[in-house]
Amino acid sequence: MNVEIYNPDGLPEEFIRAEIAQAEKEQNRKARRVEFYRADEQNAREVFYWHPVNFQRIRRITGYLVGTIDRWNDAKRAEEKDRVKHAC
Repeated sequence: MNVEIYNPDGLPEEFIRAEIAQAEKEQNRKARRVEFYRADEQNAREVFYWHPVNFQRIRRITGYLVGTIDRWNDAKRAEEKDRVKHAC
């Protein structure tokens, strides 16, 4: 796990690893840095810094959301080519 961990209060390593694994699974992302602070005897405060999410271009052609056009037939490819491209 290549996560930078800041743990000034000396929380147990197994607790930290379990919390990171659970948060990564829930968020479906990889943590870059995590800070752990003891809130009281029973609770900890966690601050997560996430790796950026790769975003794939999505096109809407005749009601379908698609990422790539490599499996389209010639008619769909022609439709996409004829579309007006708008700048963001």
